[in-house]
Amino acid sequence: MIERAAQPPASPADASTGASVVADNRVTLRKLLVVTAMMFGFGFALVPFYEKLCEVTGINRIVKRDDHQPANTQVDTSRSVTVEFDANLRSNLPWTFKPLEGSLKVHPGEIGTVIYEVSNVAGRAVTGQAIPSYGPMLAGQFFRKIECFCFDKQELAAGETRQMPIAFVVDPSLPADVNTITLSFTFFEVAGRSQAGSSPLATASAPATVAAPQSKIQ
Repeated sequence: MIERAAQPPASPADASTGASVVADNRVTLRKLLVVTAMMFGFGFALVPFYEKLCEVTGINRIVKRDDHQPANTQVDTSRSVTVEFDANLRSNLPWTFKPLEGSLKVHPGEIGTVIYEVSNVAGRAVTGQAIPSYGPMLAGQFFRKIECFCFDKQELAAGETRQMPIAFVVDPSLPADVNTITLSFTFFEVAGRSQAGSSPLATASAPATVAAPQSKIQ
């Protein structure tokens, strides 16, 4: 029978070395676990940090709705201008045409809005084009139309009534002695889809300028 050689007993130094290695491994493992936990925590903390950063810098505004309208810092609240509204029709246009309010007081730089109402009293579709004019004449240089039915032809079916808004701004550089502006619109009949190929007498060309009613100019 083969006898195994007897193993020499472990020395106290070897036992001490092995215990030290085990202890070092445990310390290293604990450090790795702490570092891993900190990395996960930092990753989660980045989410609100990134959202706040985007909110402050506006980076994420492309995909997020902005409910705050920019303030108009050019409104001159130290003065007011009265804008009077007038409506006229070329004699051959079978419409009724009027503003729903005769005047509106605004501060220069402030957006104003007024509604005009037009009705077609003819038994056929009619297309019209509105031409604006101003009183006094120099007011036209300081009157900015943001939205206006005069930008496009308006075609109304027989008996149709339509309300059309106009949004405007009076430039703050308007001379200080001008306190009232008269905005006048004159509608002319023009060729529309229903009038294509009709007689030239069915349409009327609008003049380049229309004089505003002088009785309303102050």
